[in-house]
Amino acid sequence: MSFLESAQRTIELESQAVAGLCAQLDDQFTEACQLCLDCKGRVVVTGMGKSGHIGQKIAATLSSTGTPAFFMHPAEASHGDLGMLTANDVVLALSNSGSSREILTLIPLMKRLGTSLICMTGDPNSAMAEAAHAHLLVQVPEEACPLNLAPTSSTTAALAMGDALAIALLEARGFSHQDFAFSHPGGALGRKLLLKVDDIMHTGDALPAVPRHASLSDALLEMTAKRLGFTTVLEADGTLAGVFSDGDLRRALESDASLQHQTIAQIMTPGGTTIALGSLAAEAVRLMQEKRINAVVVVHNSIPTGVLNMHDLLQAGVV
Repeated sequence: MSFLESAQRTIELESQAVAGLCAQLDDQFTEACQLCLDCKGRVVVTGMGKSGHIGQKIAATLSSTGTPAFFMHPAEASHGDLGMLTANDVVLALSNSGSSREILTLIPLMKRLGTSLICMTGDPNSAMAEAAHAHLLVQVPEEACPLNLAPTSSTTAALAMGDALAIALLEARGFSHQDFAFSHPGGALGRKLLLKVDDIMHTGDALPAVPRHASLSDALLEMTAKRLGFTTVLEADGTLAGVFSDGDLRRALESDASLQHQTIAQIMTPGGTTIALGSLAAEAVRLMQEKRINAVVVVHNSIPTGVLNMHDLLQAGVV
């Protein structure tokens, strides 16, 4: 058998194993979901060997989708780590055979503690299945391993069942994009949904500003000092009158009018493009792209409180 033929066989067998899970879903899956939803503590996932590796991924998926969870190694649990467990927790135990000695050793202690138990096994008549409050059957016809020994199809199916559990819980909780972002603040989605203009804008002394009666020379000095390529122009009461940018200067120089005696208010862009304080940084990106500009003024009650440009958004990872 060629390398490609072997790969195709493996993928086909594992695909069949996952597809077969739909027929194995029953009221026990609903019971498992309800136990997790009612859980006042955390979902504690456990498993030995390859099942343990799959369990770690399931615990991570649960945690990132609104169901607090962590992985507990069953061998270490017998040597002190069982102290992690409380009566308010739910244990999700994985074992293809359903007879993992390390897990069976823990079950009487879990029952004494009053912890709910969900078992995911490939044998509905196994000791773990019979001891569980809810049993998730993950039975596969054969492993992808030609010796039918190495956990392959069974671990893939277990991972899919874990995803099914996590997503069912996510939907039941009404888990939103914003919720996801809070658990993924380092990711692109997290930055887009959590970062606000307030977090990255230039404010205080870094905010370029001149009064509307300022001269062109004064405005250019302010732009040079603040290095943002533009300056805000303020009314006497501090509200925004407009903005003056490199583009305004270029257009003024191209006109026939003399600039020597003009105030900045005469050559600025009135109003300018603004965004409200507290807006998402992603909204500032959309606004800049829509208006085809490189900077916006952040305002509160018409008073400029900060400014930011596309470079700031690029540095923050929003773009």
